[in-house]
Order: sequence, then C-alpha cells, then structure tokens
Amino acid sequence: MRHVFRLHRGDDLRGGIEKYVREHGVASGAALACVGCVSAWRVRAAGGKAICEGPGPCEIVSLTGTVSVNGCHLHIALAREDLSAFGGHLTEGCIVDTTAEIVLEELPAVRFSREFDAETGYRELVIERRSGEDPQR
Repeated sequence: MRHVFRLHRGDDLRGGIEKYVREHGVASGAALACVGCVSAWRVRAAGGKAICEGPGPCEIVSLTGTVSVNGCHLHIALAREDLSAFGGHLTEGCIVDTTAEIVLEELPAVRFSREFDAETGYRELVIERRSGEDPQR
C-alpha cells in the first residue's frame, strides 16, 4: 500500500512522519520520496554523536529510510540557497517551511521492530517475515 501525505509550515518533519506512521499503523515501510523546504534543520552526523543544526531555507532534495510503528530510521539531504548540499540522520528539529510532500511504501511481507544492539549502541532493525512470504520481495 502506498501512503501519500503532506506536512505544512511549522510542522516538525520527523515528528510528522512518525505521527502519520503511528496513526495509520504502518508495521513496515520505506520512504520513497519527500520534497519540500525547511526553515530550520537539525541532523545527526555520521559519527552518531554530533548533532548539527542551522537556519534555512533549505530544499529537501532527498529523504530515505525505514518506517514503522516500532521506530523510524531516516536520512535526509538538504540544499542551501547557494546549492551546496549536506545531510545526515534526520532528527526532530527540521521544521517544514512551505510544504513537505511525502510518499511511503508499506511492505506487507515483513514486520519491522527494533532491538538494542550492544555492538552498535543503537536500537537496530529486526525484520520478521509475515505469513510465510519472502521478505526480499
């Protein structure tokens, strides 16, 4: 099932996606597309500790990741007015400016959950097969 929705000026991008996923009971899915603009951005750097933030406006040029009622893991790429691009792990604090148009694809063959992984120090994705279906489909 495909989910298409829009967030509005002032909405938190990550919070809005998580709220939509909870309200629609998405057990497993992937972010297919997200276009729009943010008035402020906040992302976690690749090292997993540093949070970087700043003002917009910035265009959302990509958003990808996994979504589930059990947790979302989303990465974002943004472009400044000078067209320089940057990105990282989407955290709360990316505030929608004009709009954010989002497309999620639900993955009915699997169910996502998250469990703490002592090696990484994070709650990592666990994929469960549903109804004997092939999770690679």
